[in-house]
Amino acid sequence: MKLRDKVAIVTGASRGLGKAIAIGFSKEGAKVVITARTEAEKKDLPGTIYQTAEEIKALSLEALAIRCDVTDEASVGAMVDVAFSRFGRIDILVNNAGVAFFYPIVETPLKRWETVLKVNLTGAFLCTKAVLPHMMKQKSGSIINISSLAADERDSGTVPTGVAYAVAKAGLDRFTWGLAVETGKYNIAVNCLKPKDPVDTEGMRFWTREEDRKGWVSPDKMVKCAIFLATQDASGVTGSVATNEELSLWHGL
Repeated sequence: MKLRDKVAIVTGASRGLGKAIAIGFSKEGAKVVITARTEAEKKDLPGTIYQTAEEIKALSLEALAIRCDVTDEASVGAMVDVAFSRFGRIDILVNNAGVAFFYPIVETPLKRWETVLKVNLTGAFLCTKAVLPHMMKQKSGSIINISSLAADERDSGTVPTGVAYAVAKAGLDRFTWGLAVETGKYNIAVNCLKPKDPVDTEGMRFWTREEDRKGWVSPDKMVKCAIFLATQDASGVTGSVATNEELSLWHGL
């Protein structure tokens, strides 16, 4: 198992890609902290942190569900404290929590703009800042930021995610490069992973019409790349901002 005895925190893991990554990590031997705000199922969006944890436990693997609002520093700090108290270390952080608002700028309220940036970018900053002292003390760790091709697109994009989302993900790309420079001396890898094609998840289905989902792919390819990045430290792959297809080609995944 590639992640035996490692402890991973995955944000936005109540459903979708976050859930798939959490389960994939568990199957590779990691103890996984499932975190998100969702404690009860929503009308149009299935999945909760507890359901994800129970699916992992049903495989006789270890998971801990902790509710966390990644935009709230106190909530993030409390989540990391509970995770560390339970497992005694933190080896991997996946900043996956995300939200989009695809209306035009002229129709975007300030509150919506701020929410998108807070969840996608500030949330990654707060979670990273909270786990770094543990990783720095261990002299090891891997931080994986889940970004999007929306950060690179100059048109409306493959799927409707909106300018605020694209801006946040572009910021996450730059955050990855800067953080990798800062943490290299502590043997911590920092990488950014983007899907080459739209990933078929509950959240994406909610925002997109069925006829527009042709060519969408399962999360499996992203999970494989996330596992690879989770095994890295500063002596390996770090400072990379790449799609799952690029990583697969470069590293024979």
